[in-house]
Amino acid sequence: MIVAHLGSGASMCALADGRSIESTMGFTALDGLPMGTRPGQIDPGVLLYFMEQKGMSANQIQDLLYRDSGLKGLSGISNDMRELEASPASGAALAIEYFVYRIALNAGMLAAALNGLDAFIFTAGIGENSTTIRARVAEKLRWLGVDLDTAANDSGGPLISRPRSKVAAYVIRTDEELMIARHTVAFLSVPMRRSGSSGPQMSAV
Repeated sequence: MIVAHLGSGASMCALADGRSIESTMGFTALDGLPMGTRPGQIDPGVLLYFMEQKGMSANQIQDLLYRDSGLKGLSGISNDMRELEASPASGAALAIEYFVYRIALNAGMLAAALNGLDAFIFTAGIGENSTTIRARVAEKLRWLGVDLDTAANDSGGPLISRPRSKVAAYVIRTDEELMIARHTVAFLSVPMRRSGSSGPQMSAV
């Protein structure tokens, strides 16, 4: 399956048998999908151009990439998808179209990494709440076998694909705080067991 975490921060992950085998993220959170204020994948030559031709410092480029790019930079309006969807401005339409396009493009890459696809999951702020973005992404994924159920999508799912859809599409609400807690407990517990520590053992959340 592919999990599309679409929010102010956005990424996609390919999972096989519950394990991540590929992701849109890179060395930092700047890579991959365009986000609220971050550009996503960008040609490294652009950064050299900023330095050599525009005289920008490393700090200025960092501010641009982390705070003034992505949906905000493309639209010239906002990093909030709700505001962009409500705006008649051409910049807002451009930002939305680019966001959807990059999701679809990366879905193809991740499906290739999986050698096929059984399910596509929408989650996080935009993925959970924007029926329009889900519909536009699903339309671009028809070639993969996604057949959207419009009524189910409008009601928020969780299953938003038709029974005949070759690839099931879902809306799954994320609980990042719970997952952080579980992974923290697991991380702290394993070293103590391996070291034979006589200290107190942490229980699972």
